[in-house]
Amino acid sequence: MPARSSRRSVTATALGALLCGALLHGPQATPAAAAAATGPTLTVPPAGSHGFPFLAAAEDLGSYGYTESEYFLSGTATSYAKSGLWTSDGRWNVRASGTAAYKSRLLVRRPTDPARFNGTVVVEWLNVSGQIDLSPDYWFERDELLRQGYAWVGVSAQAVGVNGGLGDIKGLKGWDPARYGSLVHPGDAFAYDIFSQAGQALRTPNGPDPLGGLPVRTLLADGESQSAGFMTTYVNAVQPVSKVYDGFMVHSNSAVAAPISGALGDTLLMPNPSRIRTDLPVPTFVVLTETDVPGAAAARQPDTASVVHWELAGTAHGDQWAYDLGQPTVEKSAGPAAPSADCAAGSAPFNDGPGHWAMNAALRHLAGWARGGARPPSGQPLSTVLRDPATGLATGGVRLPDVTVPTRTLTGLRDTTDSGVFCGLYGARDPWNGDADAWDRHDDGDPSDPSFPPTAEPVLSRLYPTHADYVGKVRTAAQRSVDAGYLLPEDATAIVAAAQDSGIGG
Repeated sequence: MPARSSRRSVTATALGALLCGALLHGPQATPAAAAAATGPTLTVPPAGSHGFPFLAAAEDLGSYGYTESEYFLSGTATSYAKSGLWTSDGRWNVRASGTAAYKSRLLVRRPTDPARFNGTVVVEWLNVSGQIDLSPDYWFERDELLRQGYAWVGVSAQAVGVNGGLGDIKGLKGWDPARYGSLVHPGDAFAYDIFSQAGQALRTPNGPDPLGGLPVRTLLADGESQSAGFMTTYVNAVQPVSKVYDGFMVHSNSAVAAPISGALGDTLLMPNPSRIRTDLPVPTFVVLTETDVPGAAAARQPDTASVVHWELAGTAHGDQWAYDLGQPTVEKSAGPAAPSADCAAGSAPFNDGPGHWAMNAALRHLAGWARGGARPPSGQPLSTVLRDPATGLATGGVRLPDVTVPTRTLTGLRDTTDSGVFCGLYGARDPWNGDADAWDRHDDGDPSDPSFPPTAEPVLSRLYPTHADYVGKVRTAAQRSVDAGYLLPEDATAIVAAAQDSGIGG
């Protein structure tokens, strides 16, 4: 089986730099004098010059029975420092190291009809790797969130999102000073407690209720990419102190967690690898895409009663689904300053694999698990080095119908020659069309055949002699994934319907 060449890899070092990149530019404040220990205060922001929140949904949430609103969250946050020796087992103790005043924001999407609310709030630590607030897991999980009646809350936990960094948009404050000029972020050392206080405010609001009176049964914390690095540290070091959240989704983290100090240089002082502690009474679900595995595999650990891992074959850290769903929202707020993947002209298109299907299932599992239900099924380890020589697909891992009944090569890795820094996170796809694409050169830029000697792409008519044969195989594979717990029944129905509507076979 061919090994992946170096240019196709998003290495642990490169991914770690992206995960921690915003730390470079988040100003670190001197802790303020300690204030009285009170809960955070919630207020309604002014309309501002744009008349809508940053990252306001471009899609019509009302058509799904949802409403969107924004609230300011303010108070006094605590920073933490290590207490004792931190090792790879994640059983990390902390001590309070300072306090500072802060004022950040919550972006809230919830069912308009209280009867539709399922009792679970997903609280996403907004991602700032692009130097602005982004909500990648809302986009990955959006179908499950809206059809099942979850509430979703995005938290501007990190300084870059509020104060700005390297990007053209200088944070929320620079984007709309009339709306956000009063915000204060003292630095990422305080991000962990700001995130705790966001959860506290949703349970016991001091001021207008962001959830409009909806009764909270389960509070889930969620972070993807850089935010997953912070989420790992939150689970290991802060949750034992705060006890705010009922469960955690850690999506696309790397082997080394974010530093508790919020200082980039302190990443070197973090345990390598940083595993998830296994002694908490609340569950943690770690989901890795194919892009993430090379940089996260060192932190693999056996599943336990409180920690489960999935590694998803044929998926990417960012993909076509998340891009298509999220880009209109990003452009609504950021316009031409929206972050760009900046992939080289003529290179393979983004991965359009099953990442969102798996995240839907993972979210439903986590919500039930956090309420005392069954632990999700374990997943097999994924190899991005040992690939099927005929299809170019990775071996092992959680395998949904896109990879068990394949029609194209799906990979989380890609050649990033002449491309921007974020391009590698989107993986690649390669339709099987007789090597007719510009990138089908049997070299590093060819997803289906990146190494010598040349191998022709599979012929779909030989794999699936008739359309009925193809649809039947997809239906069988989808049902097996449902039975195994990796795919939701309604998503299996959608996958089979897409197969029926395709022209594949014969």
